[in-house]
Amino acid sequence: MNSNYTVISKSSSIELQHLDNGIEIESPDHNGTLKERFEEEDFDELDDLPLIVDGSKHMACSDAGSGIPGAVFNLATSIIGAGIMALPATMKVLGLVLGFIAIVVMGVLSEISIELLVRFSNLSKSASYGEVVQSALGFPMRILSEICIIINNAGILVVYLIIIGDVMSGSPDHVGVFDQLFGHGIWDLRKLVILAMVVLFLAPLCALEKIDSLSFTSAASVALAIVFVVVSCAIAFVKLVEGRIAKPRMGPDFASKAAILDLLVVIPIMTNAYICHFNVQPIYNELKGRSPQKMNKVGRITTLLCVLVYFSTAVSGYLLFGADTESDVLINFDKDLGIQFSSILNYVIRIGYVLHLVLVFPVIHFSLRQTVSVLLFKEPLPQGRVKKLALTTALLGIIYLGSTMVPNIWVAFKFTGATTGLSLGFIFPCLIALRLDKQGVNLTRGERLLLWIMLSWALIVSIVGVVGNIYGLQSDSS
Repeated sequence: MNSNYTVISKSSSIELQHLDNGIEIESPDHNGTLKERFEEEDFDELDDLPLIVDGSKHMACSDAGSGIPGAVFNLATSIIGAGIMALPATMKVLGLVLGFIAIVVMGVLSEISIELLVRFSNLSKSASYGEVVQSALGFPMRILSEICIIINNAGILVVYLIIIGDVMSGSPDHVGVFDQLFGHGIWDLRKLVILAMVVLFLAPLCALEKIDSLSFTSAASVALAIVFVVVSCAIAFVKLVEGRIAKPRMGPDFASKAAILDLLVVIPIMTNAYICHFNVQPIYNELKGRSPQKMNKVGRITTLLCVLVYFSTAVSGYLLFGADTESDVLINFDKDLGIQFSSILNYVIRIGYVLHLVLVFPVIHFSLRQTVSVLLFKEPLPQGRVKKLALTTALLGIIYLGSTMVPNIWVAFKFTGATTGLSLGFIFPCLIALRLDKQGVNLTRGERLLLWIMLSWALIVSIVGVVGNIYGLQSDSS
C-alpha cells in the first residue's frame, strides 16, 4: 500500500511555545538542536498557513515555473525601464568619472540588498515583500512598505506613459514621431495617443495573472533595450572618431545654484534606476527548483547586465548631446544626428524604446496590482475574473490621469527616488536584516557594519534629496 507519510524518528521533536507577542515555532536540526524561529505578531495571518504541506505538490510547484534565464529577464525588465532615459542627464550633472563610479556602486549595493531580501524571505517563509517586512518589523511597517510599493510603482508607470507621450506626440520643444510621419492632426494629440496605448496594448498584457507569463515579453523588452544601447553607442563612437563631439566634463559642476541643486537630487534618481525589490519575491516564487543560491545567481547576472547597459546608455547619450541632454534623452533624438541614415536611426531608437516600455509596463503593474489587492482584499490576486479586471482597469485609469498631470520624468524621479525608492531598495532590507539578527540569525561583524553603513547612507541621501527637491520647487516658483 502506497503512503505519503514517513516515520518520524523518536529522537525528533516539535515544540510550540507561546510568547508574549505571538507564537514561536521551532524545528530541530539532525542533532535535535533548535535552530530556526518564526515569530508572528498578527494571529489572523496564521490562518492562511497550512499546518501540513503535501510534499508531492510542493515538489511539483518547485519544478514548474521559469528557469534562470527567464528569471533574469523578468528581474532585468523590472530594473531597465524609464530610469535608463534619465541616466544621461545624471551623467551631465555628475561628469563621466563620478557618474561611472555612482552607476557601479549603486548596482553593487542594490544587488547586496536583493540578496538580503532573498535570505530573510527564505528564513521567514515569506512570499512577498510585505510579508518579510512584517516578519521582522511588524504589521504597521508592512502597511508602510506596501504603501511605498504602490507609490513607487505607480510613479514609475506614470513615467512610462509620459515617455510614450513625449516620443509619439512630442513636447513643447521637440517634435513627436506621429507629427514627423503624418503631420499635425487628431492622431498627434498627446492625451489621445497615451489613452490608445493603454487600451490597445497595455491593458491586455496587464490582465495576465502570473508574472511567469511575461517571461517572453520580458526577454523581448531586454532585447529592445540592448538595441537602443548598441545603436546609440555606435552613433556616439562614429561621431567621436570624426571629432564632432565636444569634450565632456569629467566631474560635477559647482558653478551655479541650479547645478548644485541637481547634484543633491541626482543620487536618488540614479538609485531609483535599480529598484526592483518589490518583484524579487514573486520572481523567486516562480523560479524552477528555487533556492536562495539560485536566486542570488539571478540577482548577480541581472546586476552585471544592468550596470553594462546603464553605463553604455549614460555615456553615449551624454556624449551625443552634451549640455543639451534632456531629462528624457529619447526626446533628443528628434534632430539630425549628423551621420548617414540619421532619420531612420532616430525612428528605430525612439519607436524601439517605446515598444520596450510597453513590454516592461505589465511587469511593474503586476506587483502594483498584487500589493493593492493584498491591502484591499487580503489576497495577492482578487478572486473572480470580474474583480481582477475591475482592479486592473481602476489602476490603469489612475496611472493614465497621473501621466496627464506630471510635467516630466525628472520631477517624478526626484521625489520617488528620494523617498519610496531608497526605502524599498535599502532602508527596509537593512532594517529587516538588523532586526532578525537580534532574533538569532547571526550576521558576521563585517555584514553588520555594512548594513549600518548602507542604512545611514540611505537615510542621509533621502533627507538631502527631499530637502533639495523642496528647495528646487520653491526656487522655480519664485
